[in-house]
Amino acid sequence: MELDRLAAAEPNPVSIALTVNGVERRLDVPPTVTLLDLLRERLDLTGAKKGCDQGQCGACTVLVNGRRVNACLQLAVMNDGAEITTIEGVGQPDALHPLQEAFIAHDAFQCGYCTPGQICSALGMMSEGHAKTAAEIRELMSGNLCRCGAYGNIVDAIEDVMGRSAFKEAAE
Repeated sequence: MELDRLAAAEPNPVSIALTVNGVERRLDVPPTVTLLDLLRERLDLTGAKKGCDQGQCGACTVLVNGRRVNACLQLAVMNDGAEITTIEGVGQPDALHPLQEAFIAHDAFQCGYCTPGQICSALGMMSEGHAKTAAEIRELMSGNLCRCGAYGNIVDAIEDVMGRSAFKEAAE
């Protein structure tokens, strides 16, 4: 594994503590390891995808302390003490999150590669409370690319969830 090779090359791993999807984790990591690589290679949380590895596609979007971030641009050590939510921490197979249900209902994915990042980004965007219109949703979600072009359905799914009373009240 790439992370193991990097760990062998790094003389001084750094001890960090993270709460990932509600579970506290204490890890020793090389200071050069990205949050994305830590999640995927050490914690086997492969929902966040490695797309461009340059912060341009949004496939790696996760929530850090409730804020959406590109995990490929974050060093793991920068997040010591943080609460991380990946797609694996959003809903459960038998109890989907309303946004996951809306993505299914609105056919807001095709290949599914970008979907975990789209959902995490949408959750962060909704908690920011800035988007009120479809145009604002499109603008605020513009950091998450969909190579299949499901943008219209993604916006519809987000609008659907934002229209539900729990999210309306939280945004007000």
